[in-house]
This record gives sequence, C-alpha cells and structure tokens, in this order.
Amino acid sequence: MNTVRVIPRLDIKGPNLVKGIHFEGLRVLGKPDKFAKFYYEHGADELFFQDTVASLYERNSLHDIISKTAKEIFIPLTVGGGIRSIDDIQSVLRAGADKVAINTAAVRNPQFIKDASRKFGSSTIVVAIEAIKNTDNKYYVFTDNGREETGLEVISWAKKAEELGAGEIVISSVDKEGTGEGFDLELVKNISEAVSIPVIAHGGAKSPRDIANVITGANIDAVAVASILHYGLIGLEGFEEDNDYQIEGNISFLSKKKAPKHILPTSIAEIKNELINNQIPTRH
Repeated sequence: MNTVRVIPRLDIKGPNLVKGIHFEGLRVLGKPDKFAKFYYEHGADELFFQDTVASLYERNSLHDIISKTAKEIFIPLTVGGGIRSIDDIQSVLRAGADKVAINTAAVRNPQFIKDASRKFGSSTIVVAIEAIKNTDNKYYVFTDNGREETGLEVISWAKKAEELGAGEIVISSVDKEGTGEGFDLELVKNISEAVSIPVIAHGGAKSPRDIANVITGANIDAVAVASILHYGLIGLEGFEEDNDYQIEGNISFLSKKKAPKHILPTSIAEIKNELINNQIPTRH
C-alpha cells in the first residue's frame, strides 16, 4: 500500500467556506484561507478547493482564494468547480493550483479529459465523480453537486476517465456526503477495483475509524474529509465570527458554534494516529 494522503476538502460559495448534507443546505463555517492555513500547519498532505456553485453559474471564482493560499501554503492544491476549457485550467494553474478536478465539463465532453491530460499531464487532471445509488442498486453519475442526473453508470465512467488520461479519481457519495454515516464502502471498493489510477474517497466520515475502515476495506490512496475537521474549529481563537458573512450563505449556524450531533469533530493528527495504529502508511 502506498502512503495514504489525508486531504481536507474546502467547499466554497462566494468568499466563504460552506458545508451541507448531500451537497445541500449549505451553511457558512468561516473564511477558507484561515482553515487552509491551519490544515497546512497541522499536517494536511494536500488541500482540495471546490467551488460549490461554479457549474450552476458557469464560472469559477476561486482565483483570488487560490492565489492567496498558494503564497502561504506549500502542499499540493487541487481546484474544482466551473472548469470547462483548457484556458480555464491554465488560469487556475497560473493562480497557484497544482491539479484541477473536472466533472460536469468532462461528462458533457469526455474528449476534454484527453485534451487536458495531453496538455498538462495526467498527474494534473483529477476526474471528480458524484455518485448516487438508484433503486436498481446501481450507482449513477451526477453533476452540479448531485443536482443533475447524467444516466452514466459510475464504474463504466471511471474506467473511461482512466482510459482518456485522468491521473486520479475522487469519488463522492452524494448519499453519504455530510451525514456522518461512514463512507459508502461498496461504491469506493468497486471504483478502486475497476481502475489502476489513485482513488480518493469522499463523503460520510464521522470519525477517524471510518477513514481507516474505508482505506483498508477499499485499498484506496487518499481520503478527502471536511465536516469532521471543519466543525472542530468553529469558535476557536482565530476562527471567530467576522462581520461580512452576509455576502453569501446561511450564517445562522455560526452563532451556535457547536458541531451537529451526527459529526464527531477530530483533527488531522488524530486521523493519522488512527491510520498508524492500523498499520496504514501515512506521512506523520
């Protein structure tokens, strides 16, 4: 097993870090640059920034955030949301990203994966897959944060993405995302067994144990985690409420400063200690 990466995922709406359940009901948690710097200083292997409404509005607004982050953080940055062209990729990389995650544009035009990987190298191109389990017990690909059904079956799409040149796949279970119910092990394992490129699991972690379970159960290369990290920082020194959250998002949660009952806040150190205790190789 390769050294497993722990990757905080930061979902962005406008200028704010947000979090929801099933990618819906987004609540403002704070300013992404503060969270990003904290995670970098406390052992994150990479960071994943996702513009949650970029495809909906056909734009990506993360350039300023990425540019600011890249000046202070020296671990790989992956950026997703609203990336529709070679020029979009070039722009995000120039802003300071190391990799891009593509979803909607890749589904609409699979050739985009091949063109992008040839231009920038496979290691730069991550294909993000949002999956929902249907009543026929098969998993299907969705786009726009789980809003739009594509009719594509997940395993066949993952294989095609690899064939076209994707360097990694991040698989998000929309059913599990933000719930704290644990990862969809069946989904992640099926993807991992279907492709030979690195697989990143996202969606459902409640505790470090959940993360260890999906790594050993599905033999994956990385996990992207959000809720269990973000909620533990709310209200701490340096993460106090500012005055300008009214710009975008539901800010009512900030006054509570308490994690939802279905989430057990943890830290990157605690996650990595759990991995080490389970003999999972990780950078510590």
